[in-house]
Amino acid sequence: MTAPAVRVVVVDDDGLVRAGLRLILGGSDGVEVVGEAADGREGLAVVERERPDVVLMDIRMPVLDGLTATRRLVEGRSTARVIVLTTFDTDEMVLTALRHGAAGFLLKDTPPEDLVAGVVRVARGEPMLSPSVTAQVITAATRGGDDSRERSARQRIERLTEREREVAVAIGRGLSNSEIAAELYMGMATVKTHVGRLFTKLEVTNRVQIALCVHDAGLG
Repeated sequence: MTAPAVRVVVVDDDGLVRAGLRLILGGSDGVEVVGEAADGREGLAVVERERPDVVLMDIRMPVLDGLTATRRLVEGRSTARVIVLTTFDTDEMVLTALRHGAAGFLLKDTPPEDLVAGVVRVARGEPMLSPSVTAQVITAATRGGDDSRERSARQRIERLTEREREVAVAIGRGLSNSEIAAELYMGMATVKTHVGRLFTKLEVTNRVQIALCVHDAGLG
């Protein structure tokens, strides 16, 4: 039985970018662009109407920027997973979006096959960032330090059991569930259980936020 197509909404103020993404995603098997918008406010309305699996969200837009739109989606308990679109992978606003609950980010010049793969992975709830990209994001996010953020992260980490902490650190290194299972000698079901508990105990909504918490606490 064929799996249902991943439903995607594209939010970007550049018409050419939207057209390009629609062409790339629409031409792939298993992905369907169900809506698009030119600013964050319009994007929120389209997401509410279409109920997509994934939202490709530009950061800098008129009327309502992508950062605010992402935060409102997450706070509104939207089931759509947000992928931030950016031109530079060190964009400070991207890091803020990740802290607010974005599932990951893609550069606008990402090769088409990688863009499609990224969308599908996020729709499945899989980790978005490769270990190398995770390390780069974490380094930029934690540069300069923030004492209050570190204290908060350490307090949340203290809630974890030893095994949960090991899983959290592995996620902070960018490992997938299967890689964690192999490294820590766990079954996949056990890993998934631990990850679910991390979401609750660390008060996060995705794996990127787990990684940020781990590094804020000085564990990675």
